[in-house]
Amino acid sequence: MFYYLKGTVEHIENGLCVLDVGGVGFLVNVSLNTLARLEKGRETKLYTYCAIREDAFDIYGFYEYAEKRAFELLIGVSGVGPRMAQSVLSSVTPEGLSMAIFSENEKALTAASGVGKRIAQRIILELKDKISKEAAGMPTVAGSGVVHAPAQISDKTALAVAALVEYGYSHDEAVNAIKSLDTDSMSVGDIVTAVFKNSLR
Repeated sequence: MFYYLKGTVEHIENGLCVLDVGGVGFLVNVSLNTLARLEKGRETKLYTYCAIREDAFDIYGFYEYAEKRAFELLIGVSGVGPRMAQSVLSSVTPEGLSMAIFSENEKALTAASGVGKRIAQRIILELKDKISKEAAGMPTVAGSGVVHAPAQISDKTALAVAALVEYGYSHDEAVNAIKSLDTDSMSVGDIVTAVFKNSLR
């Protein structure tokens, strides 16, 4: 399978682009978030996911690896296919998806075309634990957009700070947000969730 495609953007339209790679034009499905980063005639690298069926070979492209990782998590949810995952990521960024899941914000997910309340609830239910484990420093790929804390950090507060920095907080903002919490009985995922919930108040 392709890990990424690097070439010149030859054509752009809603939901897709054509990437010329060595004289071969690849039709790549993209979210609105990725589409906004593309420019016709400019060389671009897109991380890719290939969805293969008996009657189709669809390529999905992502400007950042974080979005590809979010896409892979989404299609792992029962009832969520590549098209729906693309729709979700056209509505929220990977960081916004994580925040919606941690804060159990169904409305942020149902804003995506084709996503109803039941699917939103399922996404939250099935992904919250997975994202929490990654936030706790479980093995992941650097630059994935989900937490990749340094191996030498074992303190849960430090891991939570690292997680929040990945989600767009400055180091000082993350530290100050955690200071207001009683973290003794909380997991890393619980700490991150609590900070997200407090930020939405």
